Amino acid sequence: MVTIISKSPEETHNLGKSWANHVKSGWVIGLKGDLGAGKTQLVKGLAKGMGIEETITSPTFTLASEYQAKLSLYHLDFYRLKDDSEIIRAGLEPYFTPEGITVIEWIDRWTGSYPTHFYPVTITQTGENERQIVYEDFGS
Repeated sequence: MVTIISKSPEETHNLGKSWANHVKSGWVIGLKGDLGAGKTQLVKGLAKGMGIEETITSPTFTLASEYQAKLSLYHLDFYRLKDDSEIIRAGLEPYFTPEGITVIEWIDRWTGSYPTHFYPVTITQTGENERQIVYEDFGS
């Protein structure tokens, strides 16, 4: 596991951007963190690094957003869902085996089995702009 301290939203964005050099089709990245922790900021950086120019926003009300690039990016948000049964009823389970990359905010709402290529990320607010980000090294 890698632990970094991000001192600003820009550093969090740049971390996500750097991940684009390592992600592979079929990967699912699960983000845990409180409201305002920087989950969407990481996704914005990843999207930018993947060559996606569209504006990235958290899909809290739409549940899923899809972006096309060399690899497709699927951005999900489970915040409004209570548990596995609601996630399945919403039709989101197929995103666990993507033809591209899936990033899921509020992954802790899911308690079922994780996909084979699952990468957990935990973001903890440690100061006004500072975040501790813990994740599996994507480069290994």
